Amino acid sequence: MTSPARRRLTAAALAAGGLLLAGCASDAPQDTWQPEGPNAQKIHNLQWPVFAIAGVVGIAVFVTVAIVIIRFRDRGQPIPEQTHGNPALEIGLTILPAIILAGIAVPTVATVFALAETDDTECTINVTGQQWWWEYDYPVAEDGTICGGYTPSNGEAASPIITSGQLVIPTGTKVLLRGTSRDVIHSYWIPALNGKRDMVPGRVHYLRLEADQPGIYAGQCTEFCGLSHANMRMEAVALDEADFQAWLDNELEAYTPPEEGTLAAEGEAVYIQQCARCHQVNGLTDPASGELVVSAPDQYVWSGAAPNLTNLMTRNTFAGATWDLLTESCRDDVWNASPEEFGAKYLEGVTEECLNQVDLREWLRNAPAKKPMYAEPEQLTETDGKYRGMPYLALSEEQIDQLVAYLLERK
Repeated sequence: MTSPARRRLTAAALAAGGLLLAGCASDAPQDTWQPEGPNAQKIHNLQWPVFAIAGVVGIAVFVTVAIVIIRFRDRGQPIPEQTHGNPALEIGLTILPAIILAGIAVPTVATVFALAETDDTECTINVTGQQWWWEYDYPVAEDGTICGGYTPSNGEAASPIITSGQLVIPTGTKVLLRGTSRDVIHSYWIPALNGKRDMVPGRVHYLRLEADQPGIYAGQCTEFCGLSHANMRMEAVALDEADFQAWLDNELEAYTPPEEGTLAAEGEAVYIQQCARCHQVNGLTDPASGELVVSAPDQYVWSGAAPNLTNLMTRNTFAGATWDLLTESCRDDVWNASPEEFGAKYLEGVTEECLNQVDLREWLRNAPAKKPMYAEPEQLTETDGKYRGMPYLALSEEQIDQLVAYLLERK
């Protein structure tokens, strides 16, 4: 082999090695090699031997190809005598792959059936995908409980909880997600807790999740669903029993209006005028009329829904979990908290000091510019005049200040 060819081969090998090592980062939030629940552990237990077998086969193939290329490369010699082949070798190379595939197929099928098991689930949550965010609906069971036995601590009757962006679940609980979509096919995937599940309009698909310990687990839509598919993310928040009860109680608390004469009160008026057409805040009443404000997103949004903003600042993300509501330092403080400290840090919500003002204000200033959504007026004919996402509202800087002050109190 000539010196230039050797250098090129060495460079290619180093580049391939660098790419391989880059894909092995231990702190990746969506690392499929770090299971955090029994369902993901089943997948992990299956993929290790499969990858090991594939690695051995791959090395054998590459070594064989290298030997053939180097030893039998064309040197101008006559073409060797052609023979029919070696029957024993041909039969052996047919039987061996069949045995390997059979050895992989049996545990794979068993794992697939185990992951599809739903009879043992203890908590049911409805998940709905739309462009480009996830809605979570916690229904009230026939016995009056939510998520397999939780009821309000004040003794009042439970009512459904609807939220978005972050799925909140109790640890050590087998959670059944009943998923569907309102517009196109989406795919729900939180690698640390389970595999992928498509969410198809008009159908209900089941996925079982269970987290071993408190924490936040990141996920991503994995079915191309439009222009902002890459911006459609999700997070599962696992809380221990006491913290989950505290979260549920907070979600079911009555609406508290901002104090009169404050910037937040002015923001409430802006919210009612500009945002309440699509976004619901439970319990919000119009001070002018005294009537309950009820959103009607089906009149403006193609999917027929918009994120419920009740208690928005109890979440860490907004706009389909695309951006953090927390500044980087505050986010790291929550994400890197120990399991014992995580619940308290998460339930604290977003404070004024920790609010990611930059991204939130950019979003309110011009949402379609920040997250492409086909919201331009000339493209609305294909959706009967309805938006695929949040439109440009032409808010003034004063209105943005007022809205931020109002939203900060939603927790």
